[in-house]
Amino acid sequence: MKSILKSPTGKSFLAAFILVSCLYLMWGCAHGLLDVLNKHFQGAFEMTKAESGFVQFSTYIAYFIMALPAGIIMSKVGYKKGIVIGLLLFAIGAFAFIPSAFLHSPIPFLIALFVLACGLCIIETGAHPYITAMGAEEYAAQRINIAAGFNGIGWIIGPIIGGALIFGSNPEDEMALAKPYILVGVVVLIITVIFALTKLPKIEADQQASVKEADTKIVSIWKYKGFILAVIAQFLYCGAQTGIFSFFINYVTELDPTLSNLEASQLLGFGGMFLFLVGRLSCSFIMRWLKPEKVLILFGLLASACMVLVVMSVGKISLYALYTSFFFMSTMFPTIFALGVKGMNDLQVKKASSYLVMGVAGGAVFPILMGTIGATYMALGFILPLLSFLFISYFGFHKSRKLV
Repeated sequence: MKSILKSPTGKSFLAAFILVSCLYLMWGCAHGLLDVLNKHFQGAFEMTKAESGFVQFSTYIAYFIMALPAGIIMSKVGYKKGIVIGLLLFAIGAFAFIPSAFLHSPIPFLIALFVLACGLCIIETGAHPYITAMGAEEYAAQRINIAAGFNGIGWIIGPIIGGALIFGSNPEDEMALAKPYILVGVVVLIITVIFALTKLPKIEADQQASVKEADTKIVSIWKYKGFILAVIAQFLYCGAQTGIFSFFINYVTELDPTLSNLEASQLLGFGGMFLFLVGRLSCSFIMRWLKPEKVLILFGLLASACMVLVVMSVGKISLYALYTSFFFMSTMFPTIFALGVKGMNDLQVKKASSYLVMGVAGGAVFPILMGTIGATYMALGFILPLLSFLFISYFGFHKSRKLV
């Protein structure tokens, strides 16, 4: 562990790595809560599946809008101050759920989610490249997969807390929707204070030296075909992941009508999200023996096979396939990110990371499309993740051929 968190000069990034990994946990929790909101909005505000997709749309469209401004913020003030700005926006959005709870309309909640997601976008724009740069480039994919393991823990906590506080509350409780976000907001404020007061190592200086030694002509990031494919792959992955998570509860309750929404949300947390966490943690070790490109090819094909079974809806086999897909897609986001910026210098990475984070906007599109396709039969909506995983396998194949 320590060897992959050391720079060529011997500087250790262990303490900084742990602190930044906590950010992964918090935004994982925030995203996990969305899947509970999606199903709850269908009942509370009498929304169709496609309309409830606007829960994800209001969140992930913020990534598209804020990605480039977030990159500018990081360039102007640095990773640490930029992340603190993102954390403050995160907290503001979370606490905005309090007044929204008394307005009896979905729109205030969607606005609060948008503000919260703007903060998440800034945080992710800084955290991903910061993690990849904490040591030798050859270990970048392993580092970001380990950090993403904390993100997986958050994905487990989100549905469990959200399901308990929202589905398990009294129907007359106006604050039911706000309670999980109040809890998240308080924790985020505590982390913000700790982050602001902690002295973090500056990694820019180490990398600027390598930039000066390189050719003074900076190659455009759009000259890298692998980077362009990474942006597309990230868009498709985030769309597929968000769509699968969003309609998990719908799918399992349609497959087994005896299950309640609360029970389905617990299955999402303890079943699917647990495998998601196991996948992210185990892949950092798998990559010691199998290159990240090969892992992406293999997992993309296996996730595609799972989606075929999900679309077929053949009883418990399809349910188990849906669970298993969480394991295979767990490593995709961090691995695509690491491979997308591989071979770039520090200036290019900062710019490229904005576009890769912008790919999260796929999560704004897929839930609406999947909800429309699966309006009467949810299984059909999972055709979109199937096609996405096939493309991700192609991206891994492209990178395995050592093409730029």
